[in-house]
Amino acid sequence: MKTRTLGRSGLTVSAIGYGCMGLNHGYGPGLDRGRAVALLRDAVELGVTFFDTAEVYGPYTNEEIVGEALQPVRDRVLIATKFGMRIVDGQMVGTDSRPEQIRRVAEASLRRLRIDTIDLFYQHRVDPAVPIEDVAGTVRDLIAQGKVRHFGLSEAGAQTVRRAHAVQPVTALQNEYSLWTRDPEGNGIFEVCEELGVGLVAFSPLGRGFLTGAMSKDTAIGEGDFRRQLPRFTPQAMEHNQALVTLLARVAEEKSATIAQVALAWVLARRPWIVPIPGTTRGQRLRENLGAATLELSAAEVAGIERAAAGIAIAGARYPEHMQAATGR
Repeated sequence: MKTRTLGRSGLTVSAIGYGCMGLNHGYGPGLDRGRAVALLRDAVELGVTFFDTAEVYGPYTNEEIVGEALQPVRDRVLIATKFGMRIVDGQMVGTDSRPEQIRRVAEASLRRLRIDTIDLFYQHRVDPAVPIEDVAGTVRDLIAQGKVRHFGLSEAGAQTVRRAHAVQPVTALQNEYSLWTRDPEGNGIFEVCEELGVGLVAFSPLGRGFLTGAMSKDTAIGEGDFRRQLPRFTPQAMEHNQALVTLLARVAEEKSATIAQVALAWVLARRPWIVPIPGTTRGQRLRENLGAATLELSAAEVAGIERAAAGIAIAGARYPEHMQAATGR
């Protein structure tokens, strides 16, 4: 497995990481614990060193699965988790990044993950009630105490990144980024990452499954699947957006690759400091995704994809309004 360094932080990870959320959260029932643990250990054996989770996934149980799976191979992996969401009776009900809450979450995550130090600790969403300087200062203190190694932000706006970075250097910014969600290119995120030496961890690089070619307007999205809330996953939007999958399929045929591999290779080709973290519950898909690390797209091929994609207007917002309002702050 090739590696990449997130910005100028010195945090070197596998070129493709693993997003753990879908193991038991967000997309329906998920895997039973034993199968989830086995899949994570398979990922390690296949060269993945970078695993992403959060206290809110489950909530809490995703971290427990990750802790059980990776404890025997702790010296071979880097674990990222997140704070900043308010959880009441098992439900996420807004943000909470008060310093005392950040400290409580850190201690609880350390226990669930069975580790002594969190490698990368993200604020999950910006909390408008807490100055980002206070958040960064609290994580700075946790780093000084040896409980955290690196500080990250998720879905923060460019100015927030700058303010946080002035207090405690930001190692990584985790934003959605794929061929159909290209917001970081136009909202100042790419520029701030370049300027400050911040890595971009791309979540949902396969468009929450759509960019694998496995979904269509006839796909039934089950109860409990997060995508039922998303405008981009209505039958009408999926039918319209098949044009993007068709584009990827043409390139995949030329490269003797899969659609998913081309989608991931495109993300990797955009900048050397971008690390995608696709998730899956299937071993076959895991191997397929990791194969993208060795799929080289030439500059001409990337430019060709860019030209073709520019003519495809993506239908459907990525989030409903109330969720979109929590991003880019």
